[in-house]
Amino acid sequence: MLTHPTTDRLRELGLAGMARALEEQRRHADAADLGFEDRLAMLVEREALERDSKRLTTRLRFAGLRQQATPEDVDHRAARGLDRALFQKLTGGEWIERHQDLLVTGPTGTGKTWLSCALGHRACRDNRSVLYHRVPRLLEALGLARGDGRYGRMLKTLARVQLLILDDWAITPLTAEQRRDLMEIVDDRHDRASTIVTSQVPVDLWHEHIGNPTIADAVLDRLVHGANRIELKGESMRKLRAAKAKLDEAANK
Repeated sequence: MLTHPTTDRLRELGLAGMARALEEQRRHADAADLGFEDRLAMLVEREALERDSKRLTTRLRFAGLRQQATPEDVDHRAARGLDRALFQKLTGGEWIERHQDLLVTGPTGTGKTWLSCALGHRACRDNRSVLYHRVPRLLEALGLARGDGRYGRMLKTLARVQLLILDDWAITPLTAEQRRDLMEIVDDRHDRASTIVTSQVPVDLWHEHIGNPTIADAVLDRLVHGANRIELKGESMRKLRAAKAKLDEAANK
């Protein structure tokens, strides 16, 4: 006779998962054949699963990943020089525990953003904080934040996340202010957290891109040495997919 009040009480206590599981048990006669501890274990497991799901949703929303990619969706058949063994090792996340970095380079369309977002998604699933930014927009945002008092808070946020993804590195010229901003970001995270950097520009040319030799030396010394690397090659996968779609369309006519 206390069935419905119990459900209401569970919801009042913030145990919505247990409440839903209890309602499901009521609708299934087979549940009555289970012992008390078995039924209770099912309620607790449901609550834990729903809380994990909510936390993952929150982490993914905060991360703002550009692509809805997961490691399971990565196409290892594409001829782009992706070392499958290395990528599988990276999905394990041990490099994040060790505060190591990852540099992903290659021509446009080879999947740099997709791979970085897939690793970011896996990190979120592993209960790690992740944040994605395109470098040009991030530097613009930092410039605006400097003027309205949010600069320090933004740098703290960038420093604290366990995995920061900096996409489209070195595609636009840097101002003196932006060089200093990059230095602040990289220095704050060095040996404290992990960063993924993606770029169309080979690592050997990053020093030239940064421009100021002193700042370039400092940034690259912290970011490049000891970092994991994925160097992609081949044609744009977007171009290949578009060509395949046209062939499929022609074949179906």
